[in-house]
Amino acid sequence: MEYRTLGSSGAVVSAYALGTMTFGAEASEETSHLILDDYLDAGGNFLDTADVYSQGASEEIIGRWLASRSGARDRVVLATKGRFPMGKGPNDLGTSRRHLGKALDDSLRRLGVEQIDLYQMHAWDPITPLEETLRFLHDSVCNGKIAYYGFSNFLGWQLTKAFHLAKAHGWNLPVTLQPQYNLLVRDIELEIVPAALDTGIGLLPWSPLGGGWLSGKYKRDVDPSGATRLGENPKRGMEAWEARNADEHTWRVLDAVEATASLHSVSPSQLALAWLAGRPAVTSVILGARTPDQLADNLAAADLELTSEDIERLNGASNPRLGVYPYGPNAQEQRSRKMAGGR
Repeated sequence: MEYRTLGSSGAVVSAYALGTMTFGAEASEETSHLILDDYLDAGGNFLDTADVYSQGASEEIIGRWLASRSGARDRVVLATKGRFPMGKGPNDLGTSRRHLGKALDDSLRRLGVEQIDLYQMHAWDPITPLEETLRFLHDSVCNGKIAYYGFSNFLGWQLTKAFHLAKAHGWNLPVTLQPQYNLLVRDIELEIVPAALDTGIGLLPWSPLGGGWLSGKYKRDVDPSGATRLGENPKRGMEAWEARNADEHTWRVLDAVEATASLHSVSPSQLALAWLAGRPAVTSVILGARTPDQLADNLAAADLELTSEDIERLNGASNPRLGVYPYGPNAQEQRSRKMAGGR
């Protein structure tokens, strides 16, 4: 297992994190504990959860696992998130000091710990002043409830604004951002990745397999079935079956993934994960698993090294589709400059 610093911080995390959204929903507590044991045995040390995952059940399952495994708390870097509704009241969500104060204390209680290593704002809050959120996070670092903080699902300008606002006030700075990022969804490379590189923010990609699409389990024009996410719910979120199946880009990417995976005698999942772990600004790729077997297959990506030819083939097939402006070739030329002069 490769290890990297958590963004610009001095904390060290494994290049593959364990996401726990399945805990308490798609994975029972017994299965969840087996997955946690296997992940730790494989050298992983970075756990990611959220208060909203199964309405707190994921955090509780992790908390009982930590309490039952001697030394586990000292071995893992523990991350959770707050922002989404945990009740029906108008103050039961958001990133206000009022809501986050309760949300953080509740997460600490469910996890059974005195400090959360990485506390993340699960999404942008258009109502709460950003200064209020950042000051709360700074105070929470100072009072020892969290060690670091970061964001999830922020746009490039939101990330840059938050970083420089905190810097201007002399507050603790954010260290990470969780975006959706995979071979089927590369649009973050246009603004968010440059913003992360500029600020030293480490990316923690979620949905690295595109909701299962990059695992190779789905076939063109064949309705998904069985115990898969789309088999159980073909209209599921951004990875819904109908739209992606009808998009030729999807199958161009999947063909490149399967062809490259066969060259290395690895699964498409391992190939897609290895590609993502090597992208600029990526600190740790968040793996989601419903079973220990799924986790084992995904973790095998840590042993895979891609050639420059592999990366070029995958990049070419999956390049984001650009309009004329502001990201098209001519518009990019407007922002370029040769050292010797000229365009």
